[in-house]
Amino acid sequence: MHTKERNARSGGAPRRRSSVRAALGARAVEATGAHDDAHGPGLDRYDIAILAELQRDARLSNAELASRIGLSAAPTWRRVKWLEQQRYITGYHAELDRRRIGLGVLAFVRVDAERNNAAATRALEEAIRALPEVVACHYISGAGTFELHVVVTDLDAYSRWAREVLFKLPNVKDIHTSFSLGEVKSGAALPLSHLGG
Repeated sequence: MHTKERNARSGGAPRRRSSVRAALGARAVEATGAHDDAHGPGLDRYDIAILAELQRDARLSNAELASRIGLSAAPTWRRVKWLEQQRYITGYHAELDRRRIGLGVLAFVRVDAERNNAAATRALEEAIRALPEVVACHYISGAGTFELHVVVTDLDAYSRWAREVLFKLPNVKDIHTSFSLGEVKSGAALPLSHLGG
């Protein structure tokens, strides 16, 4: 009888100690803002939740953000700073309605380069970066070298800009333009489901 009681006690103790250790570990994570690498490239579920919430509304106060992700304010603040330092968060900005500010035309412009050697491509890259009308630029596969997203006020403005600016950039051989007839989706948040959490 006494043996069974001792066995029951000894069998239950490790489980209790294990649950206590788990609870203490969870509190330590909250207190220190530590990260669990098991959920992707250095991110745990709290980090992923922070990224999701800030993509939805970057104006959240730290207190509001902490409440939404289920942490207290201090570790939430430390995690946001860590995400900024590690360049998961690269900045905060207001998303503007281009039409409301008079930019009625969105053009997709494929640029063919004359030469594709390193020096010529770098010169064209730098020239493109300096153009405020170009809101995005990508290297592309297949025909062409760059794909530009260009915003201007109207079609006449685009025509002038293409002739007077784009064709005069170094190393531009030809351009091919398509115009947006309507936005189905833009400025979308990045998907995070592949990170787990």
